[in-house]
Amino acid sequence: MKLLIIEDEHLLAETMMAYLNKEGYQCEWVDNLEKAKTKSWDYEYDCLVVDVNLPDGKGFEVVKQLKEMRSDCGIIIISAKHALDDKIYGLEIGADDYLTKPFDLVELNARIKSILRRRNFNAQNTIVFNEIEVFPNDKNVKVNNEFIKLTKKEYDLLLYFITNLHRVIPKSSIAEHLWGDQMDMADSYDFIYSHLKNLRKKILKKNGKDYIQTVYGVGYKFTDE
Repeated sequence: MKLLIIEDEHLLAETMMAYLNKEGYQCEWVDNLEKAKTKSWDYEYDCLVVDVNLPDGKGFEVVKQLKEMRSDCGIIIISAKHALDDKIYGLEIGADDYLTKPFDLVELNARIKSILRRRNFNAQNTIVFNEIEVFPNDKNVKVNNEFIKLTKKEYDLLLYFITNLHRVIPKSSIAEHLWGDQMDMADSYDFIYSHLKNLRKKILKKNGKDYIQTVYGVGYKFTDE
């Protein structure tokens, strides 16, 4: 899952990044409003963690931009301890949740997981697609009731496919979802094929079906249709 942290306190942001990366998220970070608006416009994220008070404006502007874009990205706003008006306003304009500084990173992680389950999988703790079961809290996967061992990229890819079931996903979107900013330095999508090949092989090894369809010249589709 891909997160964007919008926070101008560098020590706090670095601590959040280290913790959330360790929890298996792909995190990016910006420290002002201008960069935040550019990032959230140019790239897709599963969830944004937005500090209200930024050096060049209010984080609410990012929330408004996402709503104008009709993005389904989850949004958590971070506000000062006694800023009740900020919390209420943030929720009114479309934020999903809020945290008050100082906050515990474990609680932040729990809020992120809750939003992602609610938005993508109707708050389910287990996501089932035919013989495939995904357990987001533990990042485990079963095929025909047997666990399969996936790399982080393979797990992220499978979850991304199931989130976008029956939709054609361009190679560029897959690459951006898995690598974010680092994709700008890539000159081909060969590495996507490598991850797809390994994911398909592991599912088939447990007598699962091959749901990954190639749409030539465009990308891939995960479907049983």
